[in-house]
Amino acid sequence: MVKAMDDLEVKSVGCVSHTLQLAVHEGLLSQRSVIDALATARKIVGHFKHSPLAYSRLEDIQKDLKMDVKRLQQDVQVRWNSSLYMLQSILEQKRALSVYAADYSLPATLTANQWTLMEKTAEVLAPFEELTRDVSNPTASAADVIPAITALKRVLSREKTTDQGVRTMKSTLLEAVETRFAEVEEEPLYSIATLVDPRYKDRFFTKSDNMRLATDNLILEVAKIERAASEEPEAAEPMRKTPRQEASSSLGSVLDEILEENQLEARSVSTSADVQVQTYLSEKTSPRKSNPLHYWKDNSSRFPSLAAVATRFLCAPCTSVDSERLFSAVSNVLDEKRNRLSPDRVEMLIFLKKKPSLNCEAGE
Repeated sequence: MVKAMDDLEVKSVGCVSHTLQLAVHEGLLSQRSVIDALATARKIVGHFKHSPLAYSRLEDIQKDLKMDVKRLQQDVQVRWNSSLYMLQSILEQKRALSVYAADYSLPATLTANQWTLMEKTAEVLAPFEELTRDVSNPTASAADVIPAITALKRVLSREKTTDQGVRTMKSTLLEAVETRFAEVEEEPLYSIATLVDPRYKDRFFTKSDNMRLATDNLILEVAKIERAASEEPEAAEPMRKTPRQEASSSLGSVLDEILEENQLEARSVSTSADVQVQTYLSEKTSPRKSNPLHYWKDNSSRFPSLAAVATRFLCAPCTSVDSERLFSAVSNVLDEKRNRLSPDRVEMLIFLKKKPSLNCEAGE
């Protein structure tokens, strides 16, 4: 995918989901007690994965306790959220596992402190799971990155009385996020996309210099559109990066909180591009669950040049997840035993797979 972008000479940025994976991996490995608890949980899950008899006994216990019959989930090294799912599945089956351990042997047992630590670890990782799901959504765009990272850093920086045992992990996670996303506000693709998203605008920038540079870059883009429309193209000033400076746990509630805190800073306007941008930024943000494309469809007549910029920047995805899903889908359609399909036929099958609702229409 990186080579494709390079060959096409298309500007691209790294996958946010993969970068987040690296940050979480560093946080999970920062505390020995967490590593030991995960290792013990892994042994318990592995015991049931390799023994049908043990699983049958556990299912009988779940039925006797009138619990939902569910299987324990094994984690995978390359997917951090699989460790979270493993912890959640074990915590959910705590009663059943306790009864099982009283009657049968297990390769390892969890202490009371480890149970508590696992609960706190799952709570700390919950915002990362929420963010990962949000940015991996097919409709997510580059505009979602800066607000999500700003909210995530605020969640991690808040201290709670229940943080005992996971403070080191939280601080390491915060440090890893700040390091790996240090230049996210300086990247024009992210900053301009955030500005032209009516749900966010300029409310989520943590540094005023980054916000001003992003606004200036947006004005340059709008001016470029206006010059092209008037058939008087001029050499546009390249987008600049900001000089690097030293530097409730629910992600959704924190996003709303930041929106309420930030007010628009007054600034002078001079050109038509300035007027469009400043008028747009001065207006109230759209509801966070709304579709930004609907906003620009309704307001394209008010901000014609700005709407043209928005259509360019809001189409950029923030992860490679959907691309990877597409590659996986193609591998299920085209393989060694089905290798004579024409490219057009393969494309049609993949399209129908991505759009199940169209299957009936295609059949008719």
